[in-house]
Amino acid sequence: MSNKTMTKEEYLNKVKEIDTTKEAPKVLEDTDFLTIAKERRSVRQYDPDYKIERKEIEELLETATLAPSSSNLQSWRFLVIDEQEEKERLLPIANNQQQIVDASAVIAVLGDKKAYKNADQIYSQIAEKGNMPEDVKDMYVNSIFDNYGNFPEERLAKIAHIDGGIVAMQLMLAAKAKGYDTVPMGGYDEEQFLKAFNVPEEYTSVMLISLGKGVKAGFQKTRLPLENVVKWNRYE
Repeated sequence: MSNKTMTKEEYLNKVKEIDTTKEAPKVLEDTDFLTIAKERRSVRQYDPDYKIERKEIEELLETATLAPSSSNLQSWRFLVIDEQEEKERLLPIANNQQQIVDASAVIAVLGDKKAYKNADQIYSQIAEKGNMPEDVKDMYVNSIFDNYGNFPEERLAKIAHIDGGIVAMQLMLAAKAKGYDTVPMGGYDEEQFLKAFNVPEEYTSVMLISLGKGVKAGFQKTRLPLENVVKWNRYE
């Protein structure tokens, strides 16, 4: 193994040089879940002239937020960056990854560490629909405040990251079902991003997702054999 290393920016952009894929992203005629899951790829090359309307992005986000979350607190938050000037401002923060400026939008998936404060609003809606008695609703809300309100910040951040990962995957699958492509990104300066875009201090940054019309399919999937990652019942 060579001892040569790359900078983070070189590492994140090198993939385009070694990707020998020539085909465009597959246009799917069948959008059942298994097909979508198998055909989704991380796409890094986009048509910079293609614009996804905000209404359609909102529809994708609405589908994404049908995902489950810890105690149904829906701690995910989204900053949608679709103005070119703002994408250009994000570019150096994200190690100059070209998809930042070429994709129709970059969706920053954030997590609200204080999401439990919305418990009464959320569970009141459940009660109003007749799915929970009012007294049970009150007990749920009180319990959430007692528990989450006493969790250390590290645990609240972990919960927000788990919820954020779930909703991000649902967003990417929804995008593929609609004929769009995505790539999740963790290669950016989180602290600088939070500051540059005035993100509230109670939010944690989970990931960035480029969303747009891909022009190159991206790598074919290679995965470890299932026996390498699955055990049954217990580890010996």
